[in-house]
Amino acid sequence: MNWFGRWRRRRILERHLIPAESFDAALAELPILRGLDADDRARLREAASLFIHDKAFSAAGGAEVDDAMQLAIALQACLLTLNLGEGSYRGWSEIILYPDEFLRPHEEIDEAGVVHHSRDILAGESWHGGPLVLSIADVAASGQADGFNVVLHEFAHKLDMLNGDANGYPPLHRGMDAAAWARDFSAAYEDLCARVDAGEETAIDPYAAYDPAEFFAVLTEAFFETPQVVDAEYPAIYRQLRQFYRQHPLARLEAPA
Repeated sequence: MNWFGRWRRRRILERHLIPAESFDAALAELPILRGLDADDRARLREAASLFIHDKAFSAAGGAEVDDAMQLAIALQACLLTLNLGEGSYRGWSEIILYPDEFLRPHEEIDEAGVVHHSRDILAGESWHGGPLVLSIADVAASGQADGFNVVLHEFAHKLDMLNGDANGYPPLHRGMDAAAWARDFSAAYEDLCARVDAGEETAIDPYAAYDPAEFFAVLTEAFFETPQVVDAEYPAIYRQLRQFYRQHPLARLEAPA
């Protein structure tokens, strides 16, 4: 970061640092943040403050967006990037919030060339180079350490898109083994697809079998929400995500309160 970037960062935090009481109240509502040490909490508070300052929160469909909702989103989005760098969400600026699940038109061409039109019901959506869309009702249900987290899911897509379209292959850090990432994710994805196709009830959300991008996003959700499930089902994926996010949520969430 150059001198201007450092000056700007310091200036924003001097003026817009999240008040301690608001930060502590938000932490108490999000069990997945339990176990963060004092240094992590301080860095998360700063990162979320910068995030809220730099991103525009827009309401759609009659939604009401208050400070608490913005803070809940910012804390969970910045949990992903706590050890990745503050430029991880570069290249876009808007978060659009609907009160509940929303409809998106969908067009698909089958093998015969026939165009089929439908509407998908979504809790969230990420656009490459564009805004991120979330359902307030689903944001409110996220962060409870039960495996569901629309915020982590959609922001994982944004990280995946840093090197192009989402494909389950985000930019890896120096020192990470790209071949090992591809091998481990391919094997786990193929295993889950086979189990879902066989009608097996899986501990991992079967939506992860939709495509490799969704597999990465769903496994990111589970990594932070229910890390014990990821470690039990796909230990190689847990190790890869631990390297990628530079965090060990299994140890953190199992630590004494």
